[in-house]
Amino acid sequence: MAKTSAGRYFEDYALGEVIEHAVPRTVSGGERALYHALYPARHALASSDEFARACGLPASPMDDLVTFHVVFGKTVPDISLNAVANLGYAEARWLQPVYAGDTLRSSSEVIGLKQNSSGKNGVVWVRTTGTNQRGEVVLEYVRWVMVKKRDLDAPAPDTVIPDMAKVVPADQLVLPDGLDFSGYDFGLAGEAHRLEDYAVGEQIDHVDGVTIEEAEHMMATRLWQNTAKVHFDATARPGGRRLIYGGHIISLARALSFNGLANAQMIVGINAGAHASPCFAGDTVRAWSEVLEVAQTNAAGVGLIRLRTVATKGAAFELRSEDGKYLPDVLLELDYWAVMPV
Repeated sequence: MAKTSAGRYFEDYALGEVIEHAVPRTVSGGERALYHALYPARHALASSDEFARACGLPASPMDDLVTFHVVFGKTVPDISLNAVANLGYAEARWLQPVYAGDTLRSSSEVIGLKQNSSGKNGVVWVRTTGTNQRGEVVLEYVRWVMVKKRDLDAPAPDTVIPDMAKVVPADQLVLPDGLDFSGYDFGLAGEAHRLEDYAVGEQIDHVDGVTIEEAEHMMATRLWQNTAKVHFDATARPGGRRLIYGGHIISLARALSFNGLANAQMIVGINAGAHASPCFAGDTVRAWSEVLEVAQTNAAGVGLIRLRTVATKGAAFELRSEDGKYLPDVLLELDYWAVMPV
């Protein structure tokens, strides 16, 4: 009996199957410190216990993307170890903040399957749920992945493409219990801009750039226990270059957005996300954002801002060509909700 696993291939998935992912993870201040070392992350709520307490929370929560990466990383051996590409995200909601000492685990339900016309691979849609040690759901999201076939002669499954919401409605987003921005300290947060200072359609160039180093992105991917071969094994892709984990680009773009969006303190939902082009060590990543929508909440002093943030190797405010395709320099388009003081 084989003691090792080569991972799942497209023909190994069944619609409705629920996969319980191995190896729970207890997070600590170590993850926070490494996250801030790997990305230029500076949002105050995820940096300072005292700032968080002044905003009604018991302590500084983990950065929302730490939660995402840990929950995502658990799924890789079962979902995307043999992926050709991670294609997109939808319907993501953060439902509980995660604090140092919490233990996270993940499960995924297969909600869609479609073999591609080449017959060499297919797309798998999963709804992933992350829970803490109390069984509370901290994060849920849908993602879809193109996965290789092991046996090209294996019959194609019935095609099922899930119907996904284009936008998570503002009234379905969940704020942390006690969150209160009525005494928000704009000086400590780093910028004076509040929700009313942003207009729908406004575009923001976040100015700064980060050049990705090979060792840096591999350390980050190991930190999240993401085992996908294409991120580590130079022989796993044509051309012999390691592919940068897409979540690394999400975190870089979010961190770069601090310059202009310092008060977009917590991500509470992702409406859509697409990795438009591959990224490799040596690439310099920049970011720009567009305000898509604003909304009010019942929490004191707390509003919601919906943003499109784009990571690119090129110029700001350039996204698609005339034929509707992403421009070659665009790496990521992310449509998400964040909380912001009113």
